[in-house]
Amino acid sequence: MKIVLASNNQGKLAELQAMFAPLGVQLLPQGTLMEGEAPEPYGTFLENALSKARFASERTGLPAIADDAGLCVAAFGGLPGVDTAYYCTQFGYEKSDDNNVRALLEQMAGLSDRRAAMVSTLVAVRHPKDPEPLVAVGRVAAEITTEPLGDGGFGFDPVLLIPALGMTFAQMATEVKHAHSHRGRSSRLMMALLQESWLAGTPLVAAAPKD
Repeated sequence: MKIVLASNNQGKLAELQAMFAPLGVQLLPQGTLMEGEAPEPYGTFLENALSKARFASERTGLPAIADDAGLCVAAFGGLPGVDTAYYCTQFGYEKSDDNNVRALLEQMAGLSDRRAAMVSTLVAVRHPKDPEPLVAVGRVAAEITTEPLGDGGFGFDPVLLIPALGMTFAQMATEVKHAHSHRGRSSRLMMALLQESWLAGTPLVAAAPKD
């Protein structure tokens, strides 16, 4: 079964393709099939993920999966949320992972409340008008460090400390990150939904990782 992944983010693509491998489906990045990106005018991860999934399915004629994810900082009332990817631009920086990290650390300088959460919402549709989209949400609590730690991952990984493990996502081996990350959690939930709803009777290629 071919499913288009409604994203052009290379880090996200690599993570999701690896985690969905046990399903035996062919997950195709939308950039290889179409041009353009869906509008994301909404204030919630769910609404934007649904918009992206519908857009990709309509343009490609294939079932689609979309992820909308972001950082929710307690001291900022849950922001930047859906605007996470462009967080640094509001402070005069060009859009990039490094600048996002720099801007976050600058804005949190002197704050004692370092609590945050990374949230991933995955939505899958069989076609653009699918009345029963599959929805899976993964959330992981973290603390914002005072400086980047580790060389792996992408996005805010170098400053997202998972207290139970004593490491940032950027310090973790790939399999450890997948087991504990927000996207790892939403992906495992989505895999179970796909197996139950779309792929009933089709055996998994390999066992999915567990928490």
